[in-house]
Amino acid sequence: MKLMMSFSSTLLWITTLLVTVSSDLASDKAALVALRTAVGGRLLLWNLSSSPCNWTGVYCSGNRVVELRLPGMGLSGKLPIAIGNLTQLQSLSLRFNALFGPIPFDFPKLTSLRNLYLQGNGFSGKIPVFLFTLQNLVRLNLADNNFTGSIPESVNNLTRLGTLYLENNQLSGSLPDIDLPSLVQFNVSLNQLNGSIPKGLSNKPKTAFQGNALCGKPLELSCNGTDSSDSELSGGAIAGIIIGSVIAFILILVLLICLCRRKSGKKMEAQARDVAPSKQAEVEIPGDKVVSMENDHNHHHNNNTSNGLSGVVKKDAKSSGKGKKSLSFFRTGAEVFDLDNLLRASAEVLGKGTFGTTYKATLEMGLVAAVKRIKDVAVPEKELEAKMAAVGAMDHHNLVPLRAYYFSGDEKLLVYDYMPMGSLSALLHGNKGAGRTPLNWDTRSSIALGAARGITYLHSKGPLISHGNIKSSNILLTTSYEARVSDFGLAQFAGPTSNPNRVDGYRAPEVTDTRKVSQKTDVYSFGILLLELLTGKAPTHALLNEDGVDLPRWVQSVVREEWTAEVFDLELLRDPNVEEDMVQLLQLAIDCTAQYPDKRPSMANVTSQIEQLCRSTSEKESHQIHNEAPPSSLMD
Repeated sequence: MKLMMSFSSTLLWITTLLVTVSSDLASDKAALVALRTAVGGRLLLWNLSSSPCNWTGVYCSGNRVVELRLPGMGLSGKLPIAIGNLTQLQSLSLRFNALFGPIPFDFPKLTSLRNLYLQGNGFSGKIPVFLFTLQNLVRLNLADNNFTGSIPESVNNLTRLGTLYLENNQLSGSLPDIDLPSLVQFNVSLNQLNGSIPKGLSNKPKTAFQGNALCGKPLELSCNGTDSSDSELSGGAIAGIIIGSVIAFILILVLLICLCRRKSGKKMEAQARDVAPSKQAEVEIPGDKVVSMENDHNHHHNNNTSNGLSGVVKKDAKSSGKGKKSLSFFRTGAEVFDLDNLLRASAEVLGKGTFGTTYKATLEMGLVAAVKRIKDVAVPEKELEAKMAAVGAMDHHNLVPLRAYYFSGDEKLLVYDYMPMGSLSALLHGNKGAGRTPLNWDTRSSIALGAARGITYLHSKGPLISHGNIKSSNILLTTSYEARVSDFGLAQFAGPTSNPNRVDGYRAPEVTDTRKVSQKTDVYSFGILLLELLTGKAPTHALLNEDGVDLPRWVQSVVREEWTAEVFDLELLRDPNVEEDMVQLLQLAIDCTAQYPDKRPSMANVTSQIEQLCRSTSEKESHQIHNEAPPSSLMD
């Protein structure tokens, strides 16, 4: 009897649970049908007899609708009040439709909402205060609508808000004092706002405020008599500025006179050398001359262009012709210049990296080369030359070829092809202004593929061959943005790190000695590089986290919270047709940065997966050309 009662109770509980779940999904379905009826029944070709989880743009989890994404579907009309019944909704995207009217007053029921994209419609009226009761909102985009009135101060209630786009509306009044530490993306341009910009927003770009009657930082227009801008200068301050300017002018004038005299003296030296050509050979680098790298660094600190490499690499007038060394080239027929030509080349500092300083050398015959002056090499010269020969033999389309080298005592020069577009690091993080050219998915995925192929080639030369220093500054680019991997083979010459507490953002967790690297540590570094390409963020380079983030940890935390769209660089989100490929590359990057080396894929496998993604992108573009419908978007 007790067993029967227990069984009956369990059956009743299961039945109640199923009815409740079914009822919740039925409520979601009713809300979606109401939306379809109100704004576009003919455009939303949903099969009403099937589960809403199978409908286009509808995504479910736990038998509830958690995402509704209908961007650019031609929807027209007012949103129904029933939309608030989607109580488990986390992402709502209705961007770029023809919706109008006010935002329904039942939106506060969407307590789980994290992402709200309503841009590109005709919504009107005041921005409802109830939107700022949605505590979980991370992204709010109301741009390109017809909202009027002021921006509610209750925006500060959204403590997790990272994106607030309100541009191109008809908002008026002053800006509230927004103080949200998590707010990264902000724009109120092209409205009718006036007054001063609050201090909490003064670190945003100028473009975020343009098209209004605003003043104060970061705009050049100051607000006289207001708290948010610099006050009017006093007479004493003006006098101080004038005196300081005069002193600065005198100092500059003195400096220019000194530089002119120095230049004149160098011209006289050059004329003297021309008169006595037999002295020209003395620019050869001696084998026993110790050169100070510190002098070179100080010389170029304020002037990136020297009079020539001979001014960087010191000479010895006592060296004899028999004892001189010359450039060693790796390929027959490549000897188009000699050491004399190289040292007479103009030298411009390109950068100072892990293994030394790199210069752009422009030779008299018009050739341009990149010359790396390596330092801190604790390898005997014969062994060094043998290893350099192995590096010089590496020949692949996606490697920066090592053309020649010069070793003599402590002076060691490597000559590479010059890459005019610079590094991937400079391309990603160098120019953040209005004139920046956006890096789309095609360019970034192509760079990832080229770099992967170059590293895979290195690994194919033997199980003990690795790069050892993969990072975005070592991925150089041609004029057509093809990737070329540089600095390969140099890690084997490096000494142990001088600062054991330094945390390199690209270094695998198992690496404690930079000389002990493997192919699996290369995979980890390449995974960081992929995360950098996808997020647009630089990885941490120090414990102080000055200029970057711990990319693997940050990405995993975001993905774990199911905010996958949050990790991607905004420049990538402009094309909704490649988002599935982006997610796949993100997962590959996460696999590459696994904590344990044996959990990471091989570079050959990584290259194969990126090739498949690039083919997928190409096929989607082909479908678009032939007017075929692309797969539905996964995120906004």
